[in-house]
Amino acid sequence: MITFELPQTIDETFMALIPQQRYVINNMLVEGKLKSYSLSMDRSQLWAVALADSEFDVMELIAQMPLIDYMTPQITELMFHNSAERVLQFSLN
Repeated sequence: MITFELPQTIDETFMALIPQQRYVINNMLVEGKLKSYSLSMDRSQLWAVALADSEFDVMELIAQMPLIDYMTPQITELMFHNSAERVLQFSLN
């Protein structure tokens, strides 16, 4: 899990990078590299759950994010991550 601390003051450059950030994040979600991506209501923190083999792989993923220069990431290795989407999937077999 990656916790990102966001800046208190958001400038025009940050705002201009948001569409690129969303594009990259959406691609990571589609590719299965990220399992979730959430923003706090006060816009002070982001949380993402990444699927990676190592902390180095997570760092490489983070480096691709257009807003990385504005974010302070903290990586925490998870034992497991449950979500409603996984629990509610049915097998047709």
